[in-house]
Amino acid sequence: MINRKKFSIRVISLIFFILALDVIASKFHWYFTIWWFDMPMHFLGGIWVGLALLWYFPLKSLFFKEVFKIIFGVLIVAIFWEIFEILVDKVIAQNPFNALDTLSDIFFGMAGGVVSIFYFFRRIMIKRESKV
Repeated sequence: MINRKKFSIRVISLIFFILALDVIASKFHWYFTIWWFDMPMHFLGGIWVGLALLWYFPLKSLFFKEVFKIIFGVLIVAIFWEIFEILVDKVIAQNPFNALDTLSDIFFGMAGGVVSIFYFFRRIMIKRESKV
């Protein structure tokens, strides 16, 4: 079906890319100076979580039940990440709760999760077409 070793390398490479981007963004204060910067970061995080879940629970078809499992997993991780962000904002930064920011972060994470599913199925379809 899909080469798990190559897929693992892509998932690990993506997390290191996100880590490097986060370190650079923190160093240059992009999270504070570029108001929208956390949106692509949550999107990339959603892609990573979706791909990690697809690696762990490989889908064999496009059945709703299997796709729902991945989407639900991304949603759970996004919600827990937002709870973590809210706690850090309250305790360390003492910023007020921002519901719109929280909802947009969850939305972008979910969008990334959906993109990961499309990426996964596109890779499978390309492999199937090359065998024909």
